[in-house]
Amino acid sequence: MAAVPDVVALEMHGVSKSFGSTSVLDDVSFKLRRGTVHAICGENGAGKSTLMKILSGVHRADGGTMALFGSPYNPAGPLDALDSGIAMIYQELNLAEHLTVAENIFLGNELHRSFPSFQLDNHAMVEETRRLVSEYGFGIDPEVRISSLSVGEAQLVELLKAIHRNARIIVMDEPTSSLSSNETKRLFEIIFELRSRGVSVVYISHRMEEIFLLADDVSVLRDGMMVFSGPASSTSTPEVIRLMVGREMKDFYPERHVTVGSVTFEVRDLGDGDCIGPVSFSVRAGEIVGMAGLVGAGRTEIADLVFGAAPRASGELLLDGRPINIGSPAQAILHGIGYLTEDRKRTGLCVKLPCDWNITLPNLSKLSHGGVVDLAAERAAAVDFGERGGVKWPGPDAPAESLSGGNQQKLLLARWLMAQSRFLIFDEPTRGIDIGARRDVYLMLNRMAEEGRAILVISSDLPEIFGVCDRILVVRDGRIVADLETGSTSPDEVMKYAVTNTDIGRKDVK
Repeated sequence: MAAVPDVVALEMHGVSKSFGSTSVLDDVSFKLRRGTVHAICGENGAGKSTLMKILSGVHRADGGTMALFGSPYNPAGPLDALDSGIAMIYQELNLAEHLTVAENIFLGNELHRSFPSFQLDNHAMVEETRRLVSEYGFGIDPEVRISSLSVGEAQLVELLKAIHRNARIIVMDEPTSSLSSNETKRLFEIIFELRSRGVSVVYISHRMEEIFLLADDVSVLRDGMMVFSGPASSTSTPEVIRLMVGREMKDFYPERHVTVGSVTFEVRDLGDGDCIGPVSFSVRAGEIVGMAGLVGAGRTEIADLVFGAAPRASGELLLDGRPINIGSPAQAILHGIGYLTEDRKRTGLCVKLPCDWNITLPNLSKLSHGGVVDLAAERAAAVDFGERGGVKWPGPDAPAESLSGGNQQKLLLARWLMAQSRFLIFDEPTRGIDIGARRDVYLMLNRMAEEGRAILVISSDLPEIFGVCDRILVVRDGRIVADLETGSTSPDEVMKYAVTNTDIGRKDVK
């Protein structure tokens, strides 16, 4: 079906929403045309999620009206919105991990046998899922459990669910944050295909290059108000950033003024006996070293081996030139090593626990007497390091899940600040957080480096790698194939090593 962009698919007019005395949305109007991609930008807390939750029936607006294809629209709940053709793909996925891909896609919309009618037709659901997977080129087995998939693969299953339900409007919240380059490319192709079929896509992302590649229209929210809405061709990345944060962002990556010291942490011939290794590298005091490479190259696996989160088959770890034994994360922490993982909610935070407990969790021995935690000292320490980390929270006893993505990340930074870790690994440190929070994270990394800590940053964002790192280690097929000085290389050269199956000379690999 050809797109009809002049038809209004959704119109929201004068929408307002408050939680208690806090106004979250103030007289917001938004128009989505049929068969277009409309990007919504804004810092965390700007109101993007609340606006979309009103659209999807999770929240009820305090004021304003909505119309869907010209008819009044006021969903009674998420199921009502789904039945109206509106699908939400959240950054934090909403899948049943113990069920298979096919079971998730048909969840709540199962197929039954004609006789006996109460029995599920599992074969038909698997075959229909197999057809969808094949049509959209995802390469996912319909019969595997969600728990066995990567975060990126699971996100593609969410998209298949929306396509299967014949959604007329699909909202995507940071859809590429966990995707490989190939998965991202395929996602973009699917978005263009959906658009050509008349499906409207609301695209929420902090990645400006994606927005201006995909979007027909752009809207910017700031402090709960719509400050811009218009064609993407009528604005630019610097202007959108200025509208988002209310100031110019010329110095997005802060300058670094650090004297690099001697080697703090060294890895020699590290391997897992299978896909990783041998890996050797070193990081000096005050140095920020980037680790680049394609998703799946083995970067996170290397970090897990270093931190004791995965069994090490070979290799030696040295701190200040002395060998250390790390067989578990607990031993790594005792040796002064910290690890901010790629997925803060799955493997970083205890989201149901209070913020203060999340900060002090690896530090309880410092706050205990005779095996009993001094709760007053714990609260004081959490507040102190929460402030140092720039965490904005309702209070230290608020659950970690109540914070924005950026503040959850700062909560983890505060944890390792308190642990006084000497070597820190940050895996995708700014994944899914807004531009303002990103700069706060970069400033925190700089402060840690100025304090003499050695830092390894794993990132799929090459501008980030070049913006914050002194050196760049390029990983391919579980090995480091290049060690490059940031000021003497280029993104093209990094990508060449990341994708080319020819190692550089040994003299370039430290």
